[in-house]
Amino acid sequence: MNSSSAPARASASRTSDRRRTVRWSVSDIVVASTLAVASGVIFWGWNLSYHFVGSLFAFYPPVETLVHGMWLFPAVLGALIIRKPGAAIYCEMVAAAVSALLGSQWGLTVLSSGFMQGLGAELIFLAVIYRRFGLEIAMLGGAASGLTGGITYHWIVPMYAYAPLETAIHIGSFMLSGAIIAGLLPWLGARALASTGVLGPLASRNAHREPVLGRSVPRSS
Repeated sequence: MNSSSAPARASASRTSDRRRTVRWSVSDIVVASTLAVASGVIFWGWNLSYHFVGSLFAFYPPVETLVHGMWLFPAVLGALIIRKPGAAIYCEMVAAAVSALLGSQWGLTVLSSGFMQGLGAELIFLAVIYRRFGLEIAMLGGAASGLTGGITYHWIVPMYAYAPLETAIHIGSFMLSGAIIAGLLPWLGARALASTGVLGPLASRNAHREPVLGRSVPRSS
């Protein structure tokens, strides 16, 4: 056997493995779509109640984004469960589209918001090469989603016009809400789902056994 061909075969094998780990399977598509559609229905219900919820912050409107993490959670949840490129953007966009179809009071502007909010989370998981899914990454993803969501609301699809200090508070509150509602809670949810065995075909099937913080997890499926 020609020993010089061994490194080439090993390199080809690694390339093939990488392609398999980033390519979406049918199970990935089905689960991500199911999560996203269910999230879109939750968005729709949240939209209906937001007039009342938002009024609770009438004493200081810039902090109303403390509850806006409810519009961010599909991005982090999708990334934690699917663990492949594009999951955060896909889940957030599909959820936004479903809420628009069901009758969002913000119409099709939710699509641009959904893309930007999904992008924020996606960039965090991209930064760790989709190999770290601990609590700190989930919360960073949620906070980043809140940051890009705040940027969207103020400068891309303007919905708010505050003075600089109030703008900073508004976006900071959005990031805090993202870290907790869209970061911590989806992380707990992903672990709870994994513990039931329903994520068997997915890369996140052992999420409930992974450490809370830190180390990278091997790619699989």
